[in-house]
Amino acid sequence: MTTQKRGSAAFAVCGSFCTLETALEAARMLTLQGWDLLPIMSFAAGQDTRFGTGTFWKERLETLTGHPVLDTLQAVEPLGPRQMAQALVIAPCTGATLARLAAGLSDTPVTLAAKSLLRVGCPVLVGISTNDGLGASGENIARLFQRKHYYFVPYGQDDPIAKPSSLKADFARLPAALDAALAGRQLQPVLLQNNV
Repeated sequence: MTTQKRGSAAFAVCGSFCTLETALEAARMLTLQGWDLLPIMSFAAGQDTRFGTGTFWKERLETLTGHPVLDTLQAVEPLGPRQMAQALVIAPCTGATLARLAAGLSDTPVTLAAKSLLRVGCPVLVGISTNDGLGASGENIARLFQRKHYYFVPYGQDDPIAKPSSLKADFARLPAALDAALAGRQLQPVLLQNNV
């Protein structure tokens, strides 16, 4: 574990419930590298599902980061103006959140956090996890690639046979992708092999 502090980043999770465990492991890697993470949950991520209750995931995030989860619009709005974080990581980022970001909507804690940090020039790092990444969400991914300050964790198909349109970020590469985004660089976003 590192003792050198890297800075503060907001870490937002959305309702890709089957990916939350992997995303929290990526968050743990960031904390081990010295990042102070401010946890954010979308409204959807707070729901109870077969993968666990919203309370369970909220408590996990709070234990991991040492901060209360920001899960209201009022809680996330000051992130940018008060310079509370250097970047926003959205992992996992669902197709619904991709659509909201691409449309410029800020009606959830995650999308308002993005708006708040983008307004002061902070990078937004997207770790996608969506079953329609090569379908309806594909155009939203493309739209975000064209926008300033948006970066992607490298991603690929997670199950080309059973889910041919599904895309998932390689969350093990999230720390390197965050470093690159803070330097204004995009890692090769698309994995050329199925090694997600």
